[in-house]
Amino acid sequence: MFYELKHPLTADYYKTEEGENFEFPAHMHHCFELLCVTEGEMTAEVDEKTYTLTAGESLLIFPNQIHSMRTPDGKQSRHILSLFASRLVSAFTEKTTSKIPDDNRFVLDGFYVGRMKTLSDSKILRKGFLYSVCGIFDESAVYRDTDDRPPMLLHTVFRFVEDNYTKACTLYDLSRHTGYDYAYLSRYFKKNVGISYNDYVNQYRISEACYLLQNREMTILDIASECGFNTVRSFNRHFREQLNTTPAEYRKHAREG
Repeated sequence: MFYELKHPLTADYYKTEEGENFEFPAHMHHCFELLCVTEGEMTAEVDEKTYTLTAGESLLIFPNQIHSMRTPDGKQSRHILSLFASRLVSAFTEKTTSKIPDDNRFVLDGFYVGRMKTLSDSKILRKGFLYSVCGIFDESAVYRDTDDRPPMLLHTVFRFVEDNYTKACTLYDLSRHTGYDYAYLSRYFKKNVGISYNDYVNQYRISEACYLLQNREMTILDIASECGFNTVRSFNRHFREQLNTTPAEYRKHAREG
């Protein structure tokens, strides 16, 4: 299992790709993932549940669910998948906070699968599409608390960051929360995620800041404080390091777009 870091933490991240005879090992990431099988047969595992998908069936995989996919030996398959930031469907994300579906599988009408291939760059159309898909999934979904899934320290760490990024969120705080040694947590996180714990916390904070910059009439000082940064200077520095622009420039371009 590995943590996939190639998907940016920005609040408006969206990507669609198509493929055939797909195989990808067990991994997790911070995005929702929508997988639609368009031809043939594919096997997917999500949090130790195995699904055999045929043409017309889909999966909605939640952030930080461990999942893998492969085309069975002797079979053929084609698929299309979309990865999207949870903030693009913030109302759905808020409804399902700390929850995961009992069954990730559902049937998505061919109209929506076709739209995945032709979706424009319009953020309004994109959000509308994603909300429609999540609404269809939600109609029949049964949810359970994330604490009910197989225990994994990494899930505990991610939950701690989600709950505490606005305030003290250091490794020492995490150590007190989990009961694990500070040095062990540092090594464990770097090994499994690929970056340091502190870097991940700052990435998460910047992601939340991007959402606020786009959607709230707050000053940059207030956003910096809301996202756990002690000073605007520190906020600006981390923002530029991650996105190669300033918060003010990001807000300007986001609103123009």
